Amino acid sequence: MSNVLIIAEAGVNHNGNLELAKEMIRVAKEAGADIVKFQTAVPELVVSAGAPKAEYQIANTGSSESQLEMTRKIHLPLEAYPILQDVCKQTGITFMSTAFDLKSLQLLNDMQVPMHKVPSGEITNLPYLKKIAQAGKPTIVSTGMATMGEIEQAINVLLANGLERSQISVLHCNTEYPTRMEDVNLNAMLSIRDAFKVQVGYSDHSVGIEIPTAAVAMGATIIEKHFTLDKTMEGPDHKASLDPAELAQMIRAVRNVEQALGTGIKQPSPSERKNIVIARRSIHISVPLPKGHIIQASDLVMKRPGSGISPMLMDKVIGKVLRHSLEADHILTWEDME
Repeated sequence: MSNVLIIAEAGVNHNGNLELAKEMIRVAKEAGADIVKFQTAVPELVVSAGAPKAEYQIANTGSSESQLEMTRKIHLPLEAYPILQDVCKQTGITFMSTAFDLKSLQLLNDMQVPMHKVPSGEITNLPYLKKIAQAGKPTIVSTGMATMGEIEQAINVLLANGLERSQISVLHCNTEYPTRMEDVNLNAMLSIRDAFKVQVGYSDHSVGIEIPTAAVAMGATIIEKHFTLDKTMEGPDHKASLDPAELAQMIRAVRNVEQALGTGIKQPSPSERKNIVIARRSIHISVPLPKGHIIQASDLVMKRPGSGISPMLMDKVIGKVLRHSLEADHILTWEDME
């Protein structure tokens, strides 16, 4: 199978600090990610002054500031993103960012990013979806909080405005940070794949690495996971993110599972062929037998090694006449019989 695309989601875990964002690029590359992804936004174009925080945001950052104030603190200015793109080129990892408003989207288009990402919150944002589609780039759609009907509507908007179905990948997602295991519902990823005939993946907000690894085993072609330099840092997403060591561990696990999935053709692997003779059995003689003896089932015993006649051919052996006498424990051959 083709490689699973692994997106290390830096998001806003740089807390608005450009140097931390650069360090996250290095960490993502060292961990083995294919892409490091940020989030690009002009806070005033995304959040109104009266917009409340999510419960997990209040739990992680307190209630003294508004969502807009929090968003201003944790986002980088637009001019930072071309700098990060250059650092990615120098580091040897693909740069990507999710735009949360049309101005940010235009910036990313001007930067000629290789693909776009529709975040879960924008799946019902018609003008945003149209603008994404008109860019004509491969597009990944996250589906946290969405129903199948809303996913279908979003895909239809993308198709009607310039994208081909082959350009669209859809990520199953749950937007609670962290996502409880009983809310993960990985089977929904397969429902999305079967219903809309698109490539699917999983954007994970659960604790640990088990769920993205399981998603790959189930057929995910894209895995996205938040990471941070330090889970104790101030900010809304750090606690539900992987630290650098955990990110590397997750990527190793995903690559191992990906390799283990194989071709789907059931046959002996090259490494186990040598074990066939050792582990399987051949037809052996159970007691001494004279020349001319007509072989009976009671004369035979099935023992290792498997270098002789297969026990599956026992019925063809019974009734044969021995050409010469045989000792007990002899591996029977066709040359022993007339």
